[in-house]
Amino acid sequence: MIRDANMDSNTQNKNNEFNFEEKLQDLEQLVTRMEDGNLGLEDSLKAFEDGVKLVKECQQALEAAEQKVKVLTSADGDTEDLKLDPPAD
Repeated sequence: MIRDANMDSNTQNKNNEFNFEEKLQDLEQLVTRMEDGNLGLEDSLKAFEDGVKLVKECQQALEAAEQKVKVLTSADGDTEDLKLDPPAD
């Protein structure tokens, strides 16, 4: 698809944003295809490579979200780990 050269920067930014849910869905579809067992060796290796890339991208997005939550929940802007009480027996 050819994009319009006059596209405004907001539209471009939205198109370039990482969509976690979309990537996770792509990963689920990839796993389903691999589990079906109908892929040849080359296709399986390519699917595995793509899956590893998707997992890394999703992990990075989760880490970034976690960091943002830490910053937003800290009263003075400093990040600190949340200390949880151990579960009661």
